[in-house]
Amino acid sequence: MNINDQLLAALGLYGLPVLSSLIFFTSLGIPLPATFALVVAGSFVELGDMNLWWVVALGAVAAIIGDQAAYAIGRWGGHRLSQRFTRWFGGAKQLDRAENTVNRWGWAGIFFSRWLVTPLSPWVNYTSGITGYPYHRFLLWDVSGEVLWVILYVLAGMQFSDRVQALMETLGSLAWVEIGLIAAAIFGWLLFKNLRNSRK
Repeated sequence: MNINDQLLAALGLYGLPVLSSLIFFTSLGIPLPATFALVVAGSFVELGDMNLWWVVALGAVAAIIGDQAAYAIGRWGGHRLSQRFTRWFGGAKQLDRAENTVNRWGWAGIFFSRWLVTPLSPWVNYTSGITGYPYHRFLLWDVSGEVLWVILYVLAGMQFSDRVQALMETLGSLAWVEIGLIAAAIFGWLLFKNLRNSRK
């Protein structure tokens, strides 16, 4: 049984506590399949086993709290503590890339790393703190991006609830940019569909 199968079983048994815990620890940089968990949760919502609003609310809150914790580690622990943390869990190269992203792109690096460039997201959290990026701006773009991330992948899971495993196997073979673009396309299509239906 691979990790995705184990996650599917755990989500089926324990539901929201597993989902929120997994998202929180992923936000700290621990390599766990949080995106897959959101897609699976979306399929459970479509099947009536989970409540949409609870999934979106707790998923977003868990991600945001994890991001703030990583920002705080970077801000008050500094570069040395963050490097030690990455040695434990991996991600030294991602931390360097994230620091360049924050220095170069600022708010856009924070916002787009939440939902489009998700593997870079935890390291952007640390480096935002390390570089002293203004907290109120970090919080604004973090909240905006994380809410969008949760909604995108939950909706994807709802839309493809009968093909979740096949969907994730396909997504797993693509680059992270392509994954983000697919999610954005799904979100745009659903939005267009809802607007068109509301006009009828």
